[in-house]
Amino acid sequence: MWDFSTDPEFQKKLDWMAQFVREECEPLDRLFPGMGAPYDMENVKARAIARPLMEQVKRQGLWACHLGPELGGQGFGQVKLGLMNEILGRAQWAPTIFGTAAPDTGNAEILAMFGTEEQQRRYLQPLLDGEIVSCYSMTEPQGGADPGVFACRAERSGDGWVINGEKWFSSNARYAEFLIVMCVTDSDVPVYQGTSMFLVPKETPGINILRNSGVHGEVEDGAAHAYIRYENVRVPADALLGTEGQGFAVAQARLGGGRVHHAMRTVGQCQMALEMMCERAVSRHTKGSLLGEKQIVQAYLADSWIELQQFRLQVLHAAWLIDQGHDYKSNQLAIAGIKVAAAKVFHDIVQRAVQMHGSLGLSDEMPLGHMWIYAMMMGIMDGPTEVHKMTIAKNLLKKAVPAEGLFPSAHLIGRTEAARLKYAGRY
Repeated sequence: MWDFSTDPEFQKKLDWMAQFVREECEPLDRLFPGMGAPYDMENVKARAIARPLMEQVKRQGLWACHLGPELGGQGFGQVKLGLMNEILGRAQWAPTIFGTAAPDTGNAEILAMFGTEEQQRRYLQPLLDGEIVSCYSMTEPQGGADPGVFACRAERSGDGWVINGEKWFSSNARYAEFLIVMCVTDSDVPVYQGTSMFLVPKETPGINILRNSGVHGEVEDGAAHAYIRYENVRVPADALLGTEGQGFAVAQARLGGGRVHHAMRTVGQCQMALEMMCERAVSRHTKGSLLGEKQIVQAYLADSWIELQQFRLQVLHAAWLIDQGHDYKSNQLAIAGIKVAAAKVFHDIVQRAVQMHGSLGLSDEMPLGHMWIYAMMMGIMDGPTEVHKMTIAKNLLKKAVPAEGLFPSAHLIGRTEAARLKYAGRY
């Protein structure tokens, strides 16, 4: 139960996290910048700093808390995880230091549910221990995340499968020990029944990385998301995760509370942007007074705070619904809502922060430019905003009832007549 207050013992954990992320994780973002940096296991200097920090997190009982105790986590509910991710969102390195970095979290859950004993031995435990990273290879260049146009196929061959096709923006492929690949296995049935998921070791012949991409400002050496061509990639029968045709069921299993966590990390980023705005407002003089004394700036601050509070409570409410026993499908409306709101609120708050900082806000001397780009990413990754809006609308329309007769049920003439009939002789 969460009633706008947090258990004192857990609040102590959150307080420890806030100080730890600020003092230990945020500096790593400056020493080893870039979205791919936390996944580079070959960066000896970075790993030498990161590993002792991971051990501190483990001693606090805060490592991989989304996992159940059988996998070394705490099995926390979504509200607790949401409050933790609000803090983790302040640093690029923080999720890695706390064992909650995507896509490894979801891939670990897939392996735990669908992997063989050998796959779990070889990949799951090292993944849970933060010793390796993994890749999720789904989207394709000709149609993005639209499964209706997927062309990467897996076909039976002897006692195994052969994969051919292309994927792009395959997360962290350049650093991964293995890839989880979604393939078409039967094009004669509806798309949600005709795809399957495969575990493919990185060293398998035929995995050709054409190039690596990153966000604006990242150079090739720092980019981690790969454009891959799978050419006659042969895998054994047990590479199939789940059963044939179960690809989307496996994919949904990995999402879990991931969208809640993304949204709460966005809350943390928005809070940072608001803090920058407040500092700027009391530091910068122009036209004879502080920025904070200008009405338009006061409006920027007020609008940003209001939007952030609304969004934060919206996310925590979605988390609370999940904790009450609602499965993710029945909670689809709330989850889609926070996914849409995350991109919009983040964009609007960062936009105001950039405006208040002027040319400095646009430069690479402030984090706001990268934050603004990340706001754009929030509208695309884990499904584009437009798709989630369609989900919301369809859920709302399922409950809508057509009006009886020619006019809407809220038509005032009709309602007045109904009221007169109801209270005839009494008014």
